[in-house]
Amino acid sequence: MTVEKPVVIKRVQAFAFRCPIKTPVVTSFGVMRDRPAVFLRVEDQDGCFGFGEVFANWPAAGAEHRVNLLYADLSDLVLGFVAQAPADLFHHLRQATRLRALQCGEFGPFRQVIAGLDIAMWDLFARRADVPVRMLLNKGAADRVPAYASGIHIAAAHQMIAQARHEGHVHFKVKVGFDLEKDSAAVLDLTQGLSADETLAADANQAWDLETALRFAREVQAAQLAWLEEPLPAYSSHADWQALAAAASMPLAAGENIAGFEDFRTVVELRYLNVIQPDVIKWGGLSGCYDAAHVALKAGARYCPHFLGGGIGLAASAELLAAVGGDGLLEADVNPNPLREAFEVCKGLYDASWNCSDEPGLGIETLPKELAQYQTAQIDMHV
Repeated sequence: MTVEKPVVIKRVQAFAFRCPIKTPVVTSFGVMRDRPAVFLRVEDQDGCFGFGEVFANWPAAGAEHRVNLLYADLSDLVLGFVAQAPADLFHHLRQATRLRALQCGEFGPFRQVIAGLDIAMWDLFARRADVPVRMLLNKGAADRVPAYASGIHIAAAHQMIAQARHEGHVHFKVKVGFDLEKDSAAVLDLTQGLSADETLAADANQAWDLETALRFAREVQAAQLAWLEEPLPAYSSHADWQALAAAASMPLAAGENIAGFEDFRTVVELRYLNVIQPDVIKWGGLSGCYDAAHVALKAGARYCPHFLGGGIGLAASAELLAAVGGDGLLEADVNPNPLREAFEVCKGLYDASWNCSDEPGLGIETLPKELAQYQTAQIDMHV
């Protein structure tokens, strides 16, 4: 998609937030003791704007670092940039930052900031065109996408699933990877309480080696999981993934820790993943993840975008899934997070579905005022 009048980036703002939480979010590899987020606002020569979000969950000090990285290491490549299409900045920055990322070994942070900027550009272009982002991606996009309840620790699963069910959810995902025997028994127990239309998936967050993953897959075979997510680290060999896929009765899922067009195409071509889960704020933004999703669907895999962050990224994930189509589910974290809940557009998530906004762009006009109390850093850059 191009426009008759090019977009010139005249202003970029970035905001870091940290919100205290009563109950930490525990995964197999670490604990989140607060909920961080980095939100971006990009403005063009006419005052039109777009919002984006940058991944900031890990490391614990990541949010403020991403804001400083944008200011000190990318601003010279962004301010004054001329774009004919929403994806132009993404492709420009991928090439222009390669040596900078290599010099410091921080490929992830660069990719994450670029992803946030890309989301903001799609929001800006859609706002200029007076259409929702999903319609700019695909004129035949859906207006509603199904969702699943995520972020459920296995130790608290009975209570959390009951609450999610009360809110209308029928699909659930539990976090495992802590104690193999206890996790396996708990998963089997949980499936006994599911109704015919409900499903359960499990996420190990890269906790296991091949032998342990094989054992878990055998022990929960009767559970008929919707999928087993990241049972192995993303850096595991293709041979290990293929061996697990051949032995496991349930579909395998991964993608949040895969980055790059070629890496996504490779795992799709090798066909050991049945569910592909790129994360719009970790790599690719909408430009990269839209491509990855279509590669997955073309190969017969299922596209279910990964997301565990603030309101802007969740809105972008929903718009992307609506544009891509297929039988994918939107990941809906059921842990409390004011950095998500404060956004009016996120109130479209109900009855196990996300009702897409008909407003231009992502449907976000400004950052909610109540977030100011959580702000820890801010930059405002102009040409």
